Amino acid sequence: MIKRGFAYIGIFFLLLLSLFPFWLLYLISDLLFVILYYLIGYRRKVVQENLANSFPEKTAQERKQIEIKYFRYMADLMLETIKSVSMSRKQVKRRMVCTNPEIVAHYFSQGKSILAAAGHYCNWEMACLDFGFLTDHIKMIVYKPQSSEIFTDFFNRTRSRFGAIMISMRQTLRKLIEYKNELSITVLAADQTPSRDEALYFTDFLNQPTAVFIGVEKLSSIRDCAVVFYRIDLVKRGYYTYTLVPLVDNPKETKPFEITKVQVTYLEEQIKEKPEYWLWSHRRWKIKPSDVAKPVFFN
Repeated sequence: MIKRGFAYIGIFFLLLLSLFPFWLLYLISDLLFVILYYLIGYRRKVVQENLANSFPEKTAQERKQIEIKYFRYMADLMLETIKSVSMSRKQVKRRMVCTNPEIVAHYFSQGKSILAAAGHYCNWEMACLDFGFLTDHIKMIVYKPQSSEIFTDFFNRTRSRFGAIMISMRQTLRKLIEYKNELSITVLAADQTPSRDEALYFTDFLNQPTAVFIGVEKLSSIRDCAVVFYRIDLVKRGYYTYTLVPLVDNPKETKPFEITKVQVTYLEEQIKEKPEYWLWSHRRWKIKPSDVAKPVFFN
């Protein structure tokens, strides 16, 4: 009961803070960066270890620059995520623009639904909002439930307020089958960390063996969906574009793990271009192949 009370108080302050204008939120973000990075050192060791393992070819100074840029952007991302709670339709459309919406019409004209693999790169929360404007057909976003049911429900209502349907990871197949006779586009995170029980498949990603989900591959084969990558890019502070990059048109014609490798490789290439916009403070490599009884490797 006490936890629920604190959760509702937290949501109240999020709603209040979301009403601040962007210029004020960015002043707060500048201060938040100093607090997170210099005063409390939030997950700095995790970020440093991840960067060192991912970019051994870079000098310590180069990795330090990425680290600082990452924390600056993370502060922005936190405040932008809060702002997304109350952003208007006009604000979303101005700050998150799809560069090629015709891709959706292209596949739908062929009678193909779409599965879009995305990464925790740039502002995926604001992208969820604009995703609702992409098409009049069914739009689904797959999410991983948080530990707090109250916050999960709160953010799902935020993400879905412009037309997207939020579905839990465990309900994905059931929902895709439910809408099998209707055209749809579904977004899944391609860089989620599997639980220890689900960590069966490993591939090389950012210079280290990495446990991955093969959900996009399995689901696209079952529904014969086209596979695209949901690429988000930062244009300038607070303004983004996203592009639907075609990866695989006919999943049933692919070899085992081919789709998964293609999507992982694309995300890896984007991260290498501008690494400061990926989620480095996440313990992405906490599960090792040695932790799994019979790991399956593919390249």
